[in-house]
Amino acid sequence: MARITPCLWFDGDAEEAATFYAATFPDSRIDAVHRAPGDYPAGRQGDVLTVEFTVLGLSFLGLNGGPHFRFNEAVSFQVHTGDQAETDRYWHAIVDNGGSESQCSWCKDRWGLSWQIVPRALTAALADPDRAAAARAFTAMMTMTKIDIAAIEAARHGDPA
Repeated sequence: MARITPCLWFDGDAEEAATFYAATFPDSRIDAVHRAPGDYPAGRQGDVLTVEFTVLGLSFLGLNGGPHFRFNEAVSFQVHTGDQAETDRYWHAIVDNGGSESQCSWCKDRWGLSWQIVPRALTAALADPDRAAAARAFTAMMTMTKIDIAAIEAARHGDPA
């Protein structure tokens, strides 16, 4: 068993969220669904109380805790991608299924959980030892929602837009 498991608070739809994540990302699955042994403030005996699930090999617990707490940008999950197709696939899976776009690789899923879909090419460009190249890539990134790897690389290498 993992030494730490993030617990994500949902308003009755932890199983739906876990199912979506398992279908969206590789090395992901629902591991267990636990039903409440009695009534509780956000539900009734027999309702799904918690869902153990794995996303990209990491264990999570979804808790159906009710409407009291919502996700915000203070916590996000960063998914590193290898190419534009993978970047586009994850981005569109999240945004096109009730989510929303934000800036610089950030988006939210329909439950309000923030994700960063980050191509490894962006990480490499921002860490370029040529600080002028890194600055050009950074400036290009700041204009984007979903990251366009070709545009990042063009900016990094000083190619005109």
